[in-house]
Amino acid sequence: MEIGSANVVIPIFFFALIILSAVFFTLLIRWLLISSSASRNQSAQMEAKLDRIIELLEEDKNR
Repeated sequence: MEIGSANVVIPIFFFALIILSAVFFTLLIRWLLISSSASRNQSAQMEAKLDRIIELLEEDKNR
């Protein structure tokens, strides 16, 4: 019984495809988590700036 080259190449190809898919999804999830964390930081900074503007407007109003 001879093993043809296709009988060896096709399983190796699919195994490599599964490994690459797992790596891709891992990197995608990591990128999404980092992106959402950065977005939260930007929101907090924007909120702090808006609070400062409101304080300044209230001080100006009270004068």
